[in-house]
Formats: sequence, C-alpha cells, structure tokens
Amino acid sequence: MMTNLKKRKFGLNSLSLAVTVALAGSVMSTAAMAEDEEVAENVEKIAVVGSRAAPRSVGESPVPVDIISSDDLRKNGSTDMIDMLVTSVPSFNSRAQPISDAATLVRPVNLRGLPSDSTLILVNGKRRHRASVIAFQGGGINDGAQGPDISVIPSIALKQVEVLRDGAAAQYGSDAIAGVMNFQLKDSAEGGSISISQGEYYEGDGATTTIDGNIGLPLTDAGFVNISAQYKTADATSRSVQRPDAGNLIAQGNTYVNDPAQVWGNPEINDDYTVFVNAGFDLNDNHRIYAFGNVSSREAIGGFYYRNPHNRGNVYSVDGGENLLVGAVNGDQSTCAPVPIPKNADGSDGNVLDTAAYQAMVADANCFSMNQVRPGGYTPQFAGTIEDMSFFAGIEGELGEWMYDASAGTGSNKSSFSLYNSLNPSLGLAVNPEDTQTDFDTGAYEQVETTVNLDFSRYFTLGSIEDISFATGFEWREESFEITQGEEASWIAGPYADQGFNIGSHGFKGFGPGAAGKNDRSNIGIYADVEAYLTDDWLLGVALRYEDFSTFGDTLNYKISTQYSFTDYWSMRASHSTGFRAPTVGQENVVNTQTSIVNGDLIQTFIAPPTDPLAAFYGGEVLEPEESINYAIGTVFEYDDFFLTVDYYNIEVTGRIAQSSQIAVEPEDYDDLRDAGVEFPELISAVTYYTNDFDTTTQGIDIVGSYETELMSGDTMFSLAYGWTDTSVDKFDPETTDEGKVRRLEDGIPAHRATLTWGQTWDDISVSLRGNYFGEYYATHADDTSDWGPETADSAVTVDLEVSYTMFDQLTLSVGANNLFDQEAQELKDGTQGVLGAVYYESGPFDYNGGFYYGKLSYIF
Repeated sequence: MMTNLKKRKFGLNSLSLAVTVALAGSVMSTAAMAEDEEVAENVEKIAVVGSRAAPRSVGESPVPVDIISSDDLRKNGSTDMIDMLVTSVPSFNSRAQPISDAATLVRPVNLRGLPSDSTLILVNGKRRHRASVIAFQGGGINDGAQGPDISVIPSIALKQVEVLRDGAAAQYGSDAIAGVMNFQLKDSAEGGSISISQGEYYEGDGATTTIDGNIGLPLTDAGFVNISAQYKTADATSRSVQRPDAGNLIAQGNTYVNDPAQVWGNPEINDDYTVFVNAGFDLNDNHRIYAFGNVSSREAIGGFYYRNPHNRGNVYSVDGGENLLVGAVNGDQSTCAPVPIPKNADGSDGNVLDTAAYQAMVADANCFSMNQVRPGGYTPQFAGTIEDMSFFAGIEGELGEWMYDASAGTGSNKSSFSLYNSLNPSLGLAVNPEDTQTDFDTGAYEQVETTVNLDFSRYFTLGSIEDISFATGFEWREESFEITQGEEASWIAGPYADQGFNIGSHGFKGFGPGAAGKNDRSNIGIYADVEAYLTDDWLLGVALRYEDFSTFGDTLNYKISTQYSFTDYWSMRASHSTGFRAPTVGQENVVNTQTSIVNGDLIQTFIAPPTDPLAAFYGGEVLEPEESINYAIGTVFEYDDFFLTVDYYNIEVTGRIAQSSQIAVEPEDYDDLRDAGVEFPELISAVTYYTNDFDTTTQGIDIVGSYETELMSGDTMFSLAYGWTDTSVDKFDPETTDEGKVRRLEDGIPAHRATLTWGQTWDDISVSLRGNYFGEYYATHADDTSDWGPETADSAVTVDLEVSYTMFDQLTLSVGANNLFDQEAQELKDGTQGVLGAVYYESGPFDYNGGFYYGKLSYIF
C-alpha cells in the first residue's frame, strides 16, 4: 500500500491520501513499519494536523505547527502531560491547582491566551471528549472552561504530539479557536520499554512514584497491537502557614484546633492508572481497519479552607462572630439564650468553650451549636474519583481515485465527588454529637460524547495546476452532561435551615433532585477543503465548514491559508479564518456550590444554569456560541541545521462564554426570589452563572528556533520557544463582570514566556538543560480580585536539568531536577498569608512547591 513512499516526499501515493482522509489521524499502516530507518525518521518529522492535504514538514506548513517527540516530553521530572507541554510549546500555560474545588482534579490549560475549551484536542486525529469537571476557579481566563483532560494521556503511549497554533474551526469544528493538539499514539508492532521513576520536592514532601511500560505486538504479519500503561501515586504537599485566628484559639486553650488548621498544597493522588491500546490491520492492499482507546482512573484528595468555630457564617454565627448561632430543637430560638463570644483586651477572641454561657447551652437539651461536634472548627477535605474511557474504530482505504475514512467512537469522563470532615448544619446534631454525620457522597458529573465521521479525498488537475488536494466529509456528534444526585444528607434542607443554619454539606453542597438529570445535544458538520501549489513556490488553501446544532442553530466558517517560498531557505506564510465555540452542555446546565474569598472573607457562592430562576433573576440568559476572527502572518527560515519561525497572530472573540463574577444576593430580593421558586435565598451569599459576557482581542508573537551542531565531541541541539501574549477586553457588562475579573483576563498569565534548551549527547551519556522564563503577571488567590489580596507578581527564571547514562544499550539511568535552583513562587503579600493559610499565590505560572528532584530507570527491549 505504501511502496511509493520513498519516491516522492509528498506525492500522490497511498500514504499521502490515507493521511489526508484520516486527518483524523488513523494509525499508520503496518506496511510502513517495514520501511528503512531513514524513511521512518522522515515520517516522525512531519505532521498530519493543520492540513487535509499530504502531511507536511513543520517548515512547509502554511500554519505554525510544533512537533514534540515522546523522548523530548519525557526529559522532565513531572509525569503530568500538562507540565511536559508547558516547557515545550510557546504561549501554552497552566497553573497548579491547590484549594480549588473540582478544578483541583482536572487542571485547565490555555493556548495563546484563550481558555482550555478553545483548543481542540485530538488523539490519532479523532476528537477527544471533554472532561466532566468544569473549572469554576480557573484563574480568570479559564473560569468556567470545560476542556478535555489531557493529563490522562501518558507520554509512554505517544509517538509524538502535534500542536497547531492557529485558528482551525473551519477545518475541525467547534473549540479550535486557539488551535489544535493532536496526540499520535505509538504504532510499532515490536519492541517496547518499561521504566520506573521516583521523586520528591526539596521540602521533603510530594513523593511521586510512576511505573509505565509499552509493548508492540504483531497482529499476524498484516497488523499490530500497541499497548501502553502507566501507574502513579503522589503524596500531598503543604506550603501552609498557621492562620492567626487558629493560632489565637490554640493560645486561648482550644485544644481541638490543628496546627496548621488547613493544609494548602497539592492534593494526594492515589491509584492513578491509565491504559492505552492502538491497533491496525491491513485487510488487503487497499483497505485497512484500525482501533484505539483507553481506560483510566485516579483518586484525588485535597483540602478546603478552615472554618473558624466562632464566626463562620451560617455554621457558627450569623452576626460576624459576636455570638454563636444556637439552634432550638423545639423550633423556638427564643428559648435558647445567646452565647456571646468572649473578647480579650486586644480585641482577639477568647475561648467560648470555657464560658458559663456555652456550658449552660450544652446542658440544655433543647439547645445546640455546631461547636459541640466541631469545637475547634473544621477544614473539609474534598475527594474525587475521575474515570475516563474512550474507544474509536474505523476503516480506511482506496475506492478508485478516492481515499476514504469511515470511523465511529465514544468517550466518557466521570467525576464522583465526596466530602470529608464537613457538616450539614441544617440537620442539627445527632443525639450523641459524636455520631453526627461528617462525611458525604455529594454526587457526580459525567460527560459522554459520541462521534461518527465519513471523510473522502482525492487529487486532481485543473488546467496547469496539478496535484490539487480536495477533501470533503461529514461529522455527526452527540454529547451529554449528566449530574448524579448525591446522598440525601449532602443536599437536603434540614429542620434547622429556617433557624439560619447552612443547607447541605458545607464546602461542597451535594447535588439534589432538582440539580440531577441528563441533558444532551447533537450536531452535524459538513466541510470542504482545497489546497494546491498555484506555482512551484506558492501554496494556497481554502476550507469551508457548516455546522448545525440541535439547540441553538447553525454556523458557517471559512479559512484561507497561504505560504510563499522566496528562496529554498526562506518563506512567508499567512492565514485568515472565522471560527466559533459552542457552549458546552455542561456550561448550559451545571449546578454547584463553591467557596470563594472576597476581601479576605469566605463566601458561599451558588453556581446556577443561566436559565435557572435564581440566575435569571440576576440577568441570566440562554447561551449562544462564541464567534471569532483570526489573522496570522509569519516567516520560516531553514538553512542546513538552523531552523526559525516567527508568527504573529490576532484573535478577536465576541460573546465569550465565562462564569460571571459573584453577584450578591441582597436581602431586599428575598421575597421576589421565593416567589420565583428559590428556596432559602437568605442562605445564599452570591450567585454566578455562565454568560456571553464580553469581547476580547488577543494578539501575540510566537518564536520557535533550533540549531543542531557538534560540540565537545558530541551531538548538540539548541532550541528556543518564546511567546508574547496580550489580551484586551474590548467590551463587558459591569453588571456581571467586575473590573477585577477584567484585569485577570488581561494580565492573569505572563505576557512573556520563553524556554531555552540545550541538549547534548555522547555515546552513552546525554544531558538536557532547560531554562524557563516567566514574565510579570497579575497574581490572585482563590478568585479574590479586591485590593486586599492581589498584586503584580515579579518575573522569574527556573532551570531544569536531566542527565542520563545508558548501560548495555538497553538500560538507562536518569537523574534530574525541575526548578534546580529552587526558585520561589510569588509570596502572598503582607497581611494575607495568615488569613489564607498559605505562603504563595495559587495563580502562578510555575509550580509553587519549589524544586523537585527525581531518578528514573528505563529498559528498552
């Protein structure tokens, strides 16, 4: 099927056409495995993403594409795919997620200054399903984003990663406003590898163990099965300081308070495993079948913020900590005397547990307070289990002059949530306070997507223009988002709700029957794509795509791309496209309760669907798609072993979808809200919802360069990746988006990011030294954008080093460190550390835990 591969670099052979229709990237034919090493090497250096014509080298692509090999990704102490990509791709950013509700479980990312769901993720060219977790605290840019969970993809399973940094919705459909990432799975029919790595932070915590392996097996002499697996565990980290209020309680004799009262750091990860399988089989010379998929799971446990036993609203007090909130079993609170919080001469709290008023209240069987079950306050622990699976299968081949690819697949991601060490205060206390329920099953989110594709392509001649690539196809997709009800105690309004006690498990209210349910949506897409060399030096491509959604209508988008080669070494390229991003079914229907910090105070915020009575009362409306216009121009220079690309881009997005700022629920609205069907509005501090709230313009410059040479009697590679990103909010609604959120959108990530890498290889020893530069950014903590907490963070440089020694040609020992010199993250400014119980801002662009050292042993067979 691929015997002509060596005759023409990008000819009309079956490989080119197969990849054309399988842009979706079906696995390579097993016939290619028989080619010599030189040809295989060339295949590794070309990408199928970004064009529906024959695969092109990076320099010959009319749009910027990065190709990152599996080996390059693995030269990193982290085993998280997100961390690996951050050091390899310009304008790709992610932040760590400590105390951050469900976003702790699935870290959001952003490419070219846009949220994670504005980058389309493919595996073997097929659309990857979204995660079920929505980033409710996504650091401004990612607030409310629902992108795929790429952390489940292990580097051991990958042949390479292709990153298209250009708007591509006209080619691939929704979500490709910022670009496309295509994860190509390994397709070898023989050999394999196994490795084990162990590492921990310089602070002595966060110990991580990873075991992974890959094996290629023949499927007779006409096919292959390639299997990859990874198992990982990671201990929690703590970058905490004792809160002054907790420290004062201990000093006053309250022995029930922990030190520290809350742990701020990475969550504990248990039983994190993933298995990927990739397979292909040649039916004959013209037709082949393929299949791939994964099964993954992991458990994470992280902390929340400390609940002070004197003043936590609607749990311990309703008047800011002047008196304890005392409930009455008989329903008449007037029968229970108030319990004042004692005050010291300096204004600090005394120990209410020692006061006569408190002891009298405890002795009265009719009266109670939450102090009886949690006398030292409490810090809830948030736990989640993420289960992920996918399966795709298809057939591709030749039908006369046409190539075809027919495929279908499904993927799901389920997040099951639990809350430990919490309370549902509205339920009151058990007869024996120690028996009061403190652990809750709060429910689950599940995202399911099914996709069917039928693609055709061929080459034809029109006049003097030869080898015109024409591709067309059809896609049907259905996605659903389901909320599973939690146990009753996690969401019910108990008998003491009308006495001012908080409803549901505190910190993360369970999903009740009103929130539970399944919503779905389907859409169809039809595209046409033409690409040709009008002259030997001038490439022109045009794409058109029509999509029709069952919920909000249709959209038509186009893309024009071109490249002109002035010499054999230098070319210019440009593109212009329109795009769109459909609101996810999750964004349209999600319900949640989150804890936010405003001016240093914890508040309980209810996240409601935009059409929910509570959200609608404060301006919520049916979501519409985002629309975008993308312009890009760049240059490519290649001379011998030197390679350089410089690309400028400009992305205008109108009607951007994001979570609104917290809208305070005012007392004067309580009656109207009750009439609208909202229960206990007085227990809701604020509401947020998803809205098409603002327009932005994001521009930037990406520079990628490399140079290969020989130094010190070895092979040397220097590589550079630099990104400048600037976002301006052109229009927003001050009723739903405050100035602080605007600043986070504009300045929440560093405007300048750069990575410079030196790789050196001798016979048995290799060294990789990487410097990472992070520019200034607007640092925030827990979504607080008031004057109290945020500030402009300083720029920083981190250094990564790995040294490897190969023994017996098969066994390799690697040692290294990320953040070798232990560069500190930005510390919280004076007066905020104690209140937040943390040392660093959580919005930083690099790991706040500091230096991480590791060792790894790999065996290749």
